[in-house]
Amino acid sequence: MIDGLIGRKVGMTQVFEEDGSVVPVTVLQAGPCIVVNLRSAEKDGYESAQVGLVEARPRRRINKPEAGVFAKAKIPPTRLVREFPLAGPAKVGETVLASIFSPKDRVDVMGITKGHGFTGVMARHGFSGGAASHGSMFHRAPGSIGASAFPSRTFPGMRGAGRSGGARRTVRNLLVVRIDAERNLIAVRGAVPGPVGGYVTIRRTKVAGKSPAAAK
Repeated sequence: MIDGLIGRKVGMTQVFEEDGSVVPVTVLQAGPCIVVNLRSAEKDGYESAQVGLVEARPRRRINKPEAGVFAKAKIPPTRLVREFPLAGPAKVGETVLASIFSPKDRVDVMGITKGHGFTGVMARHGFSGGAASHGSMFHRAPGSIGASAFPSRTFPGMRGAGRSGGARRTVRNLLVVRIDAERNLIAVRGAVPGPVGGYVTIRRTKVAGKSPAAAK
């Protein structure tokens, strides 16, 4: 049994509980996935499964090492391959569906956040900026970044303007609210990083307790 899936972010919506409360959820297209390769403790020192996402448009370009892995497994190449820990027996070529999860399960969702390009310190780091009055000439500037006489340099890690977004982020301990096994759809409570249509990785959480979204 595999403890995770690869999927895509469909979008956000809301569902109604039996008591009438509204729950904000993110719908994820989880799978179908296929087991590409297995790691063993004897050969690799640990046990896990490499899983590929099955898509309508097959992958065309592939390098020789990857081609060898897929040829050995006798399956067509996939665009994405992720590695998940094993929670039970598995075999190469096995199909992994959204049915491995069930409502009230807890999952971690990983994705690439939306890229915002080059941004200033106020948008990137939340700086308050200078006075907004006329003539201040210090509206959105970062301020001092170090002394000029000594040490006459800017220390590493100084927050400044630069590229914002486009980073890998993980949202932990999300509650699975709904499962549509026929269409491989999973609805999790709260928000998930990334744009609509972006790839996400879903795995069973190892953190106990309530999620921040559920606490609200």
